[in-house]
Amino acid sequence: MPTSCRPVEPPPLWQACRRRGGGWLLWAALTAAPMALAAQGASTAAPAGLKLHVPSPDWRDQIIYFVLTDRFADGDPSNNDQGAGEYDPSQRSRYSGGDLKGLTGRLGYIRGLGATAVWVTPPVANQWRDPLADYTGYHGYWAENFKQVDKHLGLMSDYQRLSHELHSRGMYLVQDIVLNHTANFFGYRGGWDAADPARHYVPNAAPLPVARPSQPPFDQNDPRDPAQRAAAIYHWTPDVTDYTDKNQELNYQMSGLDDLNTENPVVRRALRDSYAYWIRHAGVDAFRIDTAFYVPPELFKDFLHADDKQAPGIDEVARQTGRTQFHVFGEGFGIDRPYGDEQARKIESYMTGAGGEPLLPGMLNFPLYGALGDIFARGRPTAELGHRIAATMKLHARPHLMANFIDNHDIDRFLAGGSEAGLRQSLLAMMTLPGIPVIYYGTEQAFTQPRAAMFAAGYGSGGRDHFDTSAPLYRYIAELSALRTSHKLFSRGTPTVLKDNPALPGALAWRMAHEGQAAIVVFNSADRETLLDNLDTGLPAGTRLQGLFGIHGMPADLMAGAQGRITMRLAPRSGAVWKVADGGGPPAVSATNPATNLAANPAATPTAALTLEPLPTAAVSGDFTVRGQARGVGSLALVVDGDLQGARRVVPDADGRWSAVVDTSRMMDPAVRHSLVAWTDGDGRGEGGVASDTRSVQVQRAWVVLADQDDPAGDDAGPRGRYVYPTDRTYAPRQMDLRRVRVSGAGGALRLELTMGELTTTWNPANGFDHVAFTVFIEVPGREGGASVMPLQNGSLPAGMRWHYRLRAHGWSNALFSAEGASATHEGTPTAPAATISVDRDARRVSFVLPAAALGGLPSLAGVKVYVSTWDYDGGYRALAASAAPYSVGGGDPASDPKVMDDSAVILLP
Repeated sequence: MPTSCRPVEPPPLWQACRRRGGGWLLWAALTAAPMALAAQGASTAAPAGLKLHVPSPDWRDQIIYFVLTDRFADGDPSNNDQGAGEYDPSQRSRYSGGDLKGLTGRLGYIRGLGATAVWVTPPVANQWRDPLADYTGYHGYWAENFKQVDKHLGLMSDYQRLSHELHSRGMYLVQDIVLNHTANFFGYRGGWDAADPARHYVPNAAPLPVARPSQPPFDQNDPRDPAQRAAAIYHWTPDVTDYTDKNQELNYQMSGLDDLNTENPVVRRALRDSYAYWIRHAGVDAFRIDTAFYVPPELFKDFLHADDKQAPGIDEVARQTGRTQFHVFGEGFGIDRPYGDEQARKIESYMTGAGGEPLLPGMLNFPLYGALGDIFARGRPTAELGHRIAATMKLHARPHLMANFIDNHDIDRFLAGGSEAGLRQSLLAMMTLPGIPVIYYGTEQAFTQPRAAMFAAGYGSGGRDHFDTSAPLYRYIAELSALRTSHKLFSRGTPTVLKDNPALPGALAWRMAHEGQAAIVVFNSADRETLLDNLDTGLPAGTRLQGLFGIHGMPADLMAGAQGRITMRLAPRSGAVWKVADGGGPPAVSATNPATNLAANPAATPTAALTLEPLPTAAVSGDFTVRGQARGVGSLALVVDGDLQGARRVVPDADGRWSAVVDTSRMMDPAVRHSLVAWTDGDGRGEGGVASDTRSVQVQRAWVVLADQDDPAGDDAGPRGRYVYPTDRTYAPRQMDLRRVRVSGAGGALRLELTMGELTTTWNPANGFDHVAFTVFIEVPGREGGASVMPLQNGSLPAGMRWHYRLRAHGWSNALFSAEGASATHEGTPTAPAATISVDRDARRVSFVLPAAALGGLPSLAGVKVYVSTWDYDGGYRALAASAAPYSVGGGDPASDPKVMDDSAVILLP
């Protein structure tokens, strides 16, 4: 495809025009068609006095509040129902009624949270209802006209008023845009022939409100017409079936959405013109680009910088309206495995070209999102987040312009599987790391559903408004926003990871530095007290650290001890920030823990001392003995992997020698180096707390198979054999069919291997499988309490089993719950650590590993019971109905039948 509209080497549309007798004049007229739509702007010119165009801010310093407009606030009920059967606030798949007037009326609420910009889902005219999917375009990503405001959201004047009100408050408008596709107006049924795109082509039957896009040239979507086929506005392709195939990723349809031929200069010009329209007429300050991975990276050079007087690149349009730093960040849904960087590198390839040239200014930092959830919601070792922070700074050219987030509309809410304590830690981490923080609406009100409404009449609202400025999380986020905006160190600084834990949840610390200023950020991600031992701050001994922020209250000042080190106890789920005080010097307030009191006078020579002998260099296979010396210490704690609660108390002999046996029953990953330190917090015989040097060792314990059960093939039809799969073509036969359950143990750790009838990745799931959700129930022998109910599944456990732990995992979620508070409508209490998931696609096997800590620190699995069920999940367990629908299981009574497609027997472990 040529890159300029010249008659030499003419593109297909020019050839088609020539065949029809129009020649160059007709070609020029058609390529100018998008510009002709600018006439719409004549009727949408901004009223005098509106503040639409303001200089760009420094985007590094901004905090964005992301709104799914239909679910936020309803300012004009008269536009809710457009008569297409699309409006029903009782259903997640239908419009709820939120609009631009409603959003404008709530800007004070958003500003009070500390946000400085509002990101809105695409406001463009959408396909209101797709009969094939029985779903609606309330979300905004199903465009039929890129230059009109959707009627459900209001008028262009409403959008201009929103822009004005934002700018009047010193805030900015971020618009979500789509370059990859329109709505679902056509597809292929019964086959596909690349050489003949008219063959097997099927128009969508009666999509509403229009049968095809109303905007040229996107209305040319029928390859059965030779002229439209030659115009090549679309890739005439079927749905993606393999996201690892680059051709499919770039050129096929995502979930039936019509894939635009973005290599075509006509399409590129129309897209530039369409989105320039919103900058000029609505005063948009930044774009977020949806599905950026599904267009070629080089498209963005054209989109941003094209030298075309009639349809210039977006940067030039922004410059013409006074915006010299118009920000653009893309969505690339890619989450890396622990210590992996494949997706991060792919994301960077959309920010920086192969030759080092800049493409998009920023991207959403999905790998960081994944690591934040893994550490603070799922209890993974903090070293995984430590790696991600270091990798972000190493791999990305502009990490400060990337967008960081914890929740959004395409993923589970943090609180759907994590605790509020973990959410507070994630928010603090996000606010103290490079990247633009994004707060998804409702996070500040402790939402657990990804697309519930903030207003009383909307879906999932519980019949009340949720704009409570006294809500604990609202106040907390406002405090974090003030911390970030008051100290440019956090928005512009460079982090250096100082301490992390490769084995368990626990301590994590980093230093932020910028223009001579520095701060230390410290977390304990564990639900138990943790020892932060021998933290090397990188600061001179005697440096004063002033308490700046703490999740549990303002932390006391600290002082770096000898070699700039600090050792201290960390409360469960704590997080604190200290800033290096100007001029250093002694703390204004004494530190509360003995270790830092000792360090307060680095010139003093303590009489207490501890040593720990070197540990084996080869991996050990079982429990082992450690030894050391103690001086001036009556007793000490041998702390393994920072776990103070599990530390062993040791008394030295008369000569100061001591030894202890290390229990390895909870150590299952041979790749992990476990840390050990001898420590005392002062017992009257020394001058205060003291720690030995930190040692490390690897442990390799053998897995033992405890149970191995086959499950009948083809019994994935519910308890009475009547259920049928959803009708959407992305479902494959037998993908909820459990074929084999194998359980292994290593001490108190549990490994569960589930072999399935089929595994698919149609939706590109982060966990490596989709269209099946596994719910695993675990009963611990001798443990009181427990529950027999299967939350949200409308059923009870068989054979009198009672569960104490429940694992729920699908393609994008991995959550562990205890039975505390569980009911038919409540999942229980989120707990951690969650399972490690691995997939063997060829063997159709999904494996889950739960460490002993996940099951309450069991020394062995003897007497444990396990029960597995399958279903499907998307923001909740899929609906069950009498008849199957595209995304509903059929053949059951939703009021009385359980959401169980297949299940295992109750397995008792020996």
